[in-house]
This record gives sequence, C-alpha cells and structure tokens, in this order.
Amino acid sequence: MEYPGEVFLVDKPYKWTSFDVVGKLRWLLRYHYGKKVKVGHAGTLDPLATGLLILCSGSETRNIDSYQAAEKEYTGEFFLGATTASYDLERAVEKREGIVLPDEDLIREAVKKLTGTYLQKPPDHSAKWVDGQRAYKLARAGKEVAVKSVEIRINEFEIVIAELPLIRFRISCSKGTYIRSIAHDLGELLGTGAYLHSLCRTRIGNCHLKDASSIEDLISRYKANFTRENLDFQKPADF
Repeated sequence: MEYPGEVFLVDKPYKWTSFDVVGKLRWLLRYHYGKKVKVGHAGTLDPLATGLLILCSGSETRNIDSYQAAEKEYTGEFFLGATTASYDLERAVEKREGIVLPDEDLIREAVKKLTGTYLQKPPDHSAKWVDGQRAYKLARAGKEVAVKSVEIRINEFEIVIAELPLIRFRISCSKGTYIRSIAHDLGELLGTGAYLHSLCRTRIGNCHLKDASSIEDLISRYKANFTRENLDFQKPADF
C-alpha cells in the first residue's frame, strides 16, 4: 500500500516522553501498512508536560523544521516559594523558609522583565547536548554542566490568575524557549524561588490542541488489535 505521509496532531499524555508517542505511532503505522514508516516529532515536550505534539510521517517529515520554527503557546502554573534542581516536579521540591510572597503588582513587574527578546539559560536537567552527552545525564551524575544560553523571544506573558503560591499563566514564545527556565528566572527576580508546577502546550503556529487526537483515538483509527489493558496510558515498550 502506497504511503505518502501524514501530519498528526496528538495530545501527549502526562509522563509520556515525546519519543514514546513517536514509537507508538510508528508501531501503529507499521501494523496498518505492513511496512516500516518514518516518523518524527516537531518539538519536544517534557515528560511532565501535556498538550500538543505534532508528528510527521513518511514524506511529511521533510516539513518538521517549519513546524518547529513556528510560535508556541503554553498554559500552566508556577509555584512560588520553593525550587527544584530540574525547575519542575521531576526532581525533589526544596521549600524556602521565611519567604514573603509578593503582591500581584510585583509579579506583573517581574513578568515585564521576562517579556521580549533575551538570552535564556536552559535548565541543567535538559536534553541539550554538552560535550557529547545529554545535559540531564551529567546533572543527575552530579557533574558540572555548562549549558550555553540561547536567544529566545517571549511574545506574550499573561498572568491569568494569582492564587499564591500558585500563578496561572499563558505564554506565547519562540522556538527553543524553556518554560521551566522562565519559572526559575521569575523566582529569582521575585526573591522567592519558583518552579514549574504544570504545563500544557496549546498551540504550535496555526495548529491547536483542540484539534488533536488522543493515543486512544489513534489506536481506534488504525484498528489495532489491542486488549483493554493495552489501551491504558502506559509507556509503550521499545519498538
């Protein structure tokens, strides 16, 4: 069966890696078409993030770079008054004692300083390559990590509601932006410390989360002969 290629909008489940989703789709397409199909994603989401993931298959993989370059939009929550080594809940939370939480005016002033174009330092616990290794592997081994700062652009940074210590936000930004680093930098500006409590990607360019399929939707579409247990949101096996 001829297979020219497709673009898939997928709602990535919590605790799945982007490569888990790629592996699941690759398996489904191979099952359906009876041959290996090339699949890639256009922009990584951390395991603890949910939301829109664009996957390209077959000849459409040549367009991955154009999707990656598009503006991204996220919603989520920052937690003030504590920090983690990974800037999110992947690592243990370290509470700061005696912290006085700022009022909303101070928060909005700090947000203005994190809007626009500037150099951002990615987290040490990130997938950036450092001396031929992933930064997070070096960080987990307790080694020094020298991650280079990169230029990013924050087009919009909106505080939706502040119910301290949680801050709900909406951010639209350029390729390569780490929302975890924004949480960390906001905490530094406010003197409270902060980490990313939750994150959902809602848009990539003109593609929206509301139009995305779940993993179950994809399984149903390709009529894979799975049992009920295999439909559960568990990490897929290696493919």
